[in-house]
Amino acid sequence: MSELRGILVTPEGTQPGLLRFEERIEAFQALPEAPQRYLLPGCIDLHVHGGGGADSMDGEAAVRQLARFHARNGTTALLATTVTAPLADLEAALAGIRAVVERPEPGEARVLGVHLEGPFINPHKLGAQPPYAIPPDLKLMRYWMSLAPIKVVTLAPELPGALELIRFLSEQGVRVQIGHTLARYDQALQALEVGVASFTHCFNAMTPLHHREPGVAGLALERARWAEFITDGLHVHPATVRAAWKAIPEPYVVTDAVAAAGMPEGPYHMGRHRVIKRGNGVYLEDGKTLAGSVLTTQRAIRNLVDWGYSLCEAVRATSAIPAAYLDLAERGHLRVGAYADILVLNANLEVEEVYVQGQRIQDVPRGAPGAHRS
Repeated sequence: MSELRGILVTPEGTQPGLLRFEERIEAFQALPEAPQRYLLPGCIDLHVHGGGGADSMDGEAAVRQLARFHARNGTTALLATTVTAPLADLEAALAGIRAVVERPEPGEARVLGVHLEGPFINPHKLGAQPPYAIPPDLKLMRYWMSLAPIKVVTLAPELPGALELIRFLSEQGVRVQIGHTLARYDQALQALEVGVASFTHCFNAMTPLHHREPGVAGLALERARWAEFITDGLHVHPATVRAAWKAIPEPYVVTDAVAAAGMPEGPYHMGRHRVIKRGNGVYLEDGKTLAGSVLTTQRAIRNLVDWGYSLCEAVRATSAIPAAYLDLAERGHLRVGAYADILVLNANLEVEEVYVQGQRIQDVPRGAPGAHRS
């Protein structure tokens, strides 16, 4: 049986303690003192396209590569996320993701299923999505659900047939999210009332808040229970994150990472789009449109702390809330009986160790030095 000592961090607080675990956490013991390192529940990323040079659209080997990259950087479970693409490309991607879900290998973050981002999005609000948007299609969705475990679907609720599809998906236990949309406030509200659960990369690729037309962003602030945020400092200003999190009860962090995450500057691809990594961002060839991110969950935690959140609050947004959103009772918490998905950070919030269901991930990187503020 493995054992770790450190400062246990939960949404409720911190406590010096000891964890004993195999595949699951077997015992917890409070201690009067412990080494100055933090033991956190592993991060759960519900929107990730790629990383370490790999893109989720490229099949099983690529999905495994991105799952290994994100595991080394603090993510212990994720949803492999697709982009809008020709149907044959999407169906091949779903097959590759399903293979990794069904046959996990050592060293990988657990791939829990698919976040289908498109193709049922507004063709006039693609953002960085490739131009293959199509109208909502219930028959097609039924077929795709037979190919892979689809857990989250992002769509534009103003499209013909969207409300019928939202009702169907919510009845099947799939989380439906509004994104890549030009919906008016009233259209988005109707979708929320028939089953929409969350808002995809909130504030990005949606109608903004205006005092006479609140748009999708205004609806999120008024009525959302859940919403996902890319906390890289590029997609949403930290002040906007702080303001929104005062209004939304259960906001959670996603990376929206693409293949360029963890890689040198230069060209990469996102589905059929060519994208360019420049500095800490990824852009379409126009040099202006953000195309996903290079964020990791470890970096997201550091950013939240730098923006004034406590480490406990960061843990809530990167593990406990995503777990609750997908009803993952056995993940997202350091408690007896839960899977031993554990992230160990040093005093500078750099990754020291990662465990996925009790298995230690090898070759974890060290982040750039930085001071921790509690």
